[in-house]
Amino acid sequence: MTAMLRRQGWALGLLLLLVALFAAARLVQPGYGAGDVGSLVRAALPYAFAVAAQTVVVIAGGIDLSVAATMALTSVTAAALMSGADESFALVAVPLVLLLGFALGALNGVLIVATRVPDIIVTLATLFMFGGAALLVLESPGGGAAEWLKALIVGTLPVPGLPDAATAWMPKALIVLLVCLCAVWIPLRRSRLGLSLYAIGSNELAAFRSGVAVACTRILAYAIGGLFSAMGGLSLTMSTGIGSPIPGPYLLASVAAVVLGGVTLGGGRGGLLGPILAVFVLRLVRTLLTLLAVDPNATTIVEGAIMVGVVMLGAFVAMRSQRA
Repeated sequence: MTAMLRRQGWALGLLLLLVALFAAARLVQPGYGAGDVGSLVRAALPYAFAVAAQTVVVIAGGIDLSVAATMALTSVTAAALMSGADESFALVAVPLVLLLGFALGALNGVLIVATRVPDIIVTLATLFMFGGAALLVLESPGGGAAEWLKALIVGTLPVPGLPDAATAWMPKALIVLLVCLCAVWIPLRRSRLGLSLYAIGSNELAAFRSGVAVACTRILAYAIGGLFSAMGGLSLTMSTGIGSPIPGPYLLASVAAVVLGGVTLGGGRGGLLGPILAVFVLRLVRTLLTLLAVDPNATTIVEGAIMVGVVMLGAFVAMRSQRA
């Protein structure tokens, strides 16, 4: 028990901060309750998937600047495929979009491994490539989404035997997020591939000498990141009912949440729980500023300052770790 608390100490601290922010929101607006939490989770859904994508890559010692562009491309692809199609076609469109995200991430990995160009340069290039491709699919926001798919993240999950007051705190969006993340992360974390991700992030040369297939592991890290990005793109289409070809503000937000969540930018340390909690912390900070009637422009400045400060702190910690 003590070892687990020590291991998850950072995540526990974020959880306490989240509770404190929620209490502050209740003080500012006493009526802030289950419905508002549901709206918060729906708004945080694409950010959470973007952070999951970035987390896997950062743990492996890399960085992916194309996360938001991948989300935009998969979002418009999903919307274009489902536009005017039968409701059941979504059962085909969703796996195709997830496969597209996986392939786009793998392309990043292959380019990095094959060319040996730094990942920040490669993913900056693919950011423009994927963003341009999104505009080719849809020049402006449009398309559609199956009604049953949109309903997956709206409302609460009814549980037989539980009162409505209890189920009101179980938004469907949160259940979808947990199921999707756990379906990928738990098997990955317990597999040999998961150990290899941490190994190459900690010390690539030592991992290679230990028999880890460094090139293959790096490619799969970006591919899994692409898969999470595709989930984020789908969540955007599910939330709005359309696809938007313009990448949202998910790149810097994903890096900030990864660092705030306790993942070392140099790689090899951290997990997924902390960054996901950090997403909700950052979104709740925005909500709290809105409840305090802070000017929206000032709110954006505060958010940006928090993100820049967190990223700079993470870079400083990474540099200290490398020197040690």
